[in-house]
Amino acid sequence: MSRAIVFPGQGSQAVGMGRELAEAFTAARHVFQEVDEALKQNLSKVMWEGPEPDLILTENAQPALMAVSMAVIRVLEDQGKWKIGEQAAFVAGHSLGEYSALAAAGSFSLGDAARLLKIRGQAMQKAVPVGQGAMAALLGADLDIAREIAAEAAQGEVCEAANDNAPGQVVVSGSKAAVERAIAIAATKGLKRAMLLPVSAPFHCALMQPAADAMAEALAAVTVNASVVPVVANVIASAVSDPDEIRRLLVAQVTGTVRWRECVLYMKEQGVDTLVETGAGKVLAGLTKRIDKEITAQSLQTPADIEAFLKV
Repeated sequence: MSRAIVFPGQGSQAVGMGRELAEAFTAARHVFQEVDEALKQNLSKVMWEGPEPDLILTENAQPALMAVSMAVIRVLEDQGKWKIGEQAAFVAGHSLGEYSALAAAGSFSLGDAARLLKIRGQAMQKAVPVGQGAMAALLGADLDIAREIAAEAAQGEVCEAANDNAPGQVVVSGSKAAVERAIAIAATKGLKRAMLLPVSAPFHCALMQPAADAMAEALAAVTVNASVVPVVANVIASAVSDPDEIRRLLVAQVTGTVRWRECVLYMKEQGVDTLVETGAGKVLAGLTKRIDKEITAQSLQTPADIEAFLKV
């Protein structure tokens, strides 16, 4: 068996996430305390008690999701005497999950990962005034069709393929009017469905350039170590471990397409047959089944999940 550990992105958050881990494991509690201290914010209270509108704020959701993922990793290390470099052939994360993957692989300290994601969330939110951008899921579209639709819809505005999540599930992002045109065009192409997503900003498109600039500055100021296990980067769908390359690709990721389908297929080509989703939700495990049914996927988010996994 060759295993990759994968880390979820925004949208997997839910009030209460991580609380069971903190109650069951000292190692998990320490993660949440360290993140709270790094951010000078009681983020764990928001995670466990809400209110939900506070948790789904991009600047909170991003470090919160990373914290839950890292809590699971620390519990595996503590309870299972687990070393990620020995247990995984690759790590990868969806969008912000790439920071979780890098923290798990030793490229970032936990505190730096939390602070970087706070900056990333704030910068993404500020990049485009509320109401001027949008994202839409094109269900039934492959990447080429989605790019055609986006190009036709742009009409001098921004409209780009933002997430290639799985066969038949591509997300476009850009100016609100252009994304609305993309939905109308999709209806003429015989797609299953096209719908606006409930997001606060148009992520992973050219409108995010101010956020990319902010991340270039933030990443230049932190220590990035070579990863102990290769990290499959969203924007190139292949593995990296060099610190300068990691920095460059994280900046490109802010405006670039999240090539998740290709990331999963790349890992399969390298011999991976099992993906373990670490953290909140089961989104990536679900996408894996749609990308390639030969790959086994499982999710670790509760104490029971972790205990069953370590027994095996």
